[in-house]
Amino acid sequence: MQEFFLVPSHTWDYIRPLRNTSGAGRLQADFRSPIEVVQVARIAVDVVLLPSEEVMDMAIEANRGLLRRDADKITLNKADCLPHISLAMGCIEETDIVNLGRILRPIAKNSAPGPLTVVGASVETDVAGDTVSVFKLKRTDRLQSLHETVMRELTPYFSYHLGADMVLSPPAASESTLRWIRDYPEKSSFENFSPHITIGYGQITDLPAAIEFHAAQLALCHLANHCTCRKVLTSEELATES
Repeated sequence: MQEFFLVPSHTWDYIRPLRNTSGAGRLQADFRSPIEVVQVARIAVDVVLLPSEEVMDMAIEANRGLLRRDADKITLNKADCLPHISLAMGCIEETDIVNLGRILRPIAKNSAPGPLTVVGASVETDVAGDTVSVFKLKRTDRLQSLHETVMRELTPYFSYHLGADMVLSPPAASESTLRWIRDYPEKSSFENFSPHITIGYGQITDLPAAIEFHAAQLALCHLANHCTCRKVLTSEELATES
């Protein structure tokens, strides 16, 4: 069994043993030899549903309305600020992206959420006290089940000891962003899961009509400031309804 020594750091450095002393596969650190220190970067991530093109366009158009009235901190688009439905947040070792992709693959195949419905808009207050507009989604049994499955499967990989350097920048992560990620398991998961698509800061005035759609992909994204999805790290097509 490989032995290693943890060194406290935002990047979780560890000392990798450099020689085999037993001849039977057992590795031990040899302090008479050079020591290799390996840095394992940690990043803040969001497992999300990416909605249909129609709903993405609707969210982006609503965001444009906020931008015309207010100085917004979120500018939705299809390149690096994706409209999305969050299912699970946390911090992972960057080397585990491949492992999480393998976990999400069968979930996308076997646990698709089925038809989703935008039931209206809501104006809420974030942890910093700012007004945020969202599209509210109906919390169906299948959507709730998908959320809980993702949380259970990824919990062994998640931690919530994070710093601003784990959030994709620029811009630098605000304290409210870090607090939202840290509080996700307690305040936004399982019985507190509230599916939505964040539109932006400010108060939306044009309420959307109820619309039913199917999500296109299950994706793992690198989180940026205001918990936006700036970069897709891995994604899987969701199984289509028969």
